[in-house]
Amino acid sequence: MSQPSLLRRFFSGIWRVITRIRLALSNILFLAMIAFIYFIYVGGAPEPLPDKAALLLNMSGTVVDQKSEVNPLQALLGPPSRDDHEVLLRDVIEAIDYAAQDPAINALVMELDSLGRLGISKTQEIVDALGAFRKSGKPIVAVGTYYTQGQYLLASHADTVIAHPLGGVALEGYSSYHNYFREALKKISVNVHVFRAGDHKSAVEPFMRDDMSPAEKELTSRWLNNLWGQYTATVETQRELKPGMVDHYVNNFAQLLQDQGGDAAQTALQWGLVDKLLTRSQGNDFLVELVGASDDDGLYEAVVFEHYVARKRPLSLGSSDSDRVAVITAEGTILPGEQPPGSIGGDSLARLIRGAVEAEGVKAIVLRINSGGGSMFASEIIREQVVYARNMGLPVVASMGAVAASGGYYIAADADEIWATPSTITGSIGVFAAFPTFEELLQRVGIYTDGVGTTDLAGSMRADRPLNPQLEAALTSGVAFAYKSFVQIVAEGRDMSVAEVDPLAEGRVWSAPDALKAGLVDSLGSLDDAIAAAAARAGLESYEVQYVEIPMSARDMLMKQLANSVGSLHVLTQSAASSALSDLLGPMQEAAKELGSMQDPGYLYMRCVSCSMAR
Repeated sequence: MSQPSLLRRFFSGIWRVITRIRLALSNILFLAMIAFIYFIYVGGAPEPLPDKAALLLNMSGTVVDQKSEVNPLQALLGPPSRDDHEVLLRDVIEAIDYAAQDPAINALVMELDSLGRLGISKTQEIVDALGAFRKSGKPIVAVGTYYTQGQYLLASHADTVIAHPLGGVALEGYSSYHNYFREALKKISVNVHVFRAGDHKSAVEPFMRDDMSPAEKELTSRWLNNLWGQYTATVETQRELKPGMVDHYVNNFAQLLQDQGGDAAQTALQWGLVDKLLTRSQGNDFLVELVGASDDDGLYEAVVFEHYVARKRPLSLGSSDSDRVAVITAEGTILPGEQPPGSIGGDSLARLIRGAVEAEGVKAIVLRINSGGGSMFASEIIREQVVYARNMGLPVVASMGAVAASGGYYIAADADEIWATPSTITGSIGVFAAFPTFEELLQRVGIYTDGVGTTDLAGSMRADRPLNPQLEAALTSGVAFAYKSFVQIVAEGRDMSVAEVDPLAEGRVWSAPDALKAGLVDSLGSLDDAIAAAAARAGLESYEVQYVEIPMSARDMLMKQLANSVGSLHVLTQSAASSALSDLLGPMQEAAKELGSMQDPGYLYMRCVSCSMAR
């Protein structure tokens, strides 16, 4: 019996060795494949820039101040939508700035068909760079098929706007519409208990009403009309159109289209919105002549802006002795704890601010905010570090992007200066709490909750029980206290009295010009203006700008690059029925997700939901 056992052990040992060798070779092969793909897409010597070319702004997706975290596995398994792809605003602006001074760049071409969400605020910041480019004497051309409203706002700043003969310009104005769930929640026996301080804190209205309140309609109309007025004035000025022409075009579009036999492109041409109707071949011929160079395929010679700025941007900030202005981006919903880029973590952003304070050579901080708020506790953690930076002698300047409202305004309130773009939406000084319970829904299907607790409050946070009266009273008091604290912080930060802040608070949303008049912001301008203001406060004449971000590991960088480069292996797994159900329940699910995602430990939130439109 020993012989078979010995042979078995012998061959088992050999097999274990073979297995280990096989696994080692597999790992080596896998790593080699990764390295191969990496060097194909990333490595190798960069191609030299052409001697004569156009800078190509072919922005695809959403323009953001900070890119969101990418899940490499998800990116590999599912194709992202257009809006999922993100472009850094500063990459666009820096590319334009470099190109204005580069003799090899003799034109700027904006191909806008793939541009998703941009927003009027970010457009204004890009336009400042376009103005400097135009002063260099170089032409700007916009190329598109059927311009969306956001695409056209940027296109209107070009010297020549080209549309396809089967294209056009789609303008409709601004709006803010939401789904309201009171009746639906009643039908399914779900109780959402709402506590709010501020009559105009509309974030919870969808759970309380079946329509927008008259007060909210009045306030929303005010800032929407302000934004639309900026839009129409900009387009009419840039296109040299009569005042009121854009409104006439939008309000009478059906008749104007009918007058042109249904030809949307010809309608846009007749009303001065575009300069030329060219097919893609004709457009390329026009650009070849303008640029004066073509590539091997006969296309006009162009350098993609992301490749261009990567080549032109300095590799480092220089010596550690250099004076620097640190720019810290707060983009997304404010959430407790550590959060990835694209969201604002109370702990993670606070750590970045404190790190900038402690860093050698940092003389001032600019907090770039694009957020409608979120968790009150997380907002307070961030605000404390803003105060700490100021106490340590570092000037802190807040730069508001498209939205800096509710919690987004809270973290800006203690800054030395607050800058907003002319189209920023801000304010929304208010607090709310919302707590859903499902006891009636469960009872309808025969599920009951019962038990015992050691105190009156024990088990009161269960969603399967009616709201405890003591908990209700506690939340009411907590919301009132939080709101009072919010108003007090704004009053102290803005050097105002509580009585002066009260009429500006209660959840009211303000456009930047109105906020400037009210004293909620100090100046209107771009991020560059805010950086210059911070440098001036620090007494800096020469300085470098450092963008402070959460460091990404080498593994994460590699996986992200692979995910972006390799493409998609998407497999459809969702049935038509489940997709239809998802579409039907989507609005309610999104609203519930919005509330559930903020995770404030005290269930207190500072959030402006309607402001999301402005982003």
